[in-house]
Amino acid sequence: MMIQCKDCEFCEIAPGNHRTFKCDPFINIKEPECIAKWQLIRLDMLLASYHGMQKWQEKLAPLQDKIFKYMQREIEDIDETDKWKLDENDQSDEDDKPDTKY
Repeated sequence: MMIQCKDCEFCEIAPGNHRTFKCDPFINIKEPECIAKWQLIRLDMLLASYHGMQKWQEKLAPLQDKIFKYMQREIEDIDETDKWKLDENDQSDEDDKPDTKY
């Protein structure tokens, strides 16, 4: 019969049903099923971290959109400001070309 985590000396249950596992799958596992349980615990922790990052991303998304729009406007303004330089250069290039019409 498999030992339950609540009966294992490596498991501590705090008030509020909060469990703390002091087992280490590389050092002190009592049964082979403990490794499967440990994998589930780690997977649950990974999923919780992912959900936390996703919530932060949802909060930051509107701010990122505003920053991208602001930067796009700034780049367009710079391009518009520098446009006169290109227009003048294009005009002078046309003047420098020899007339090939006879």
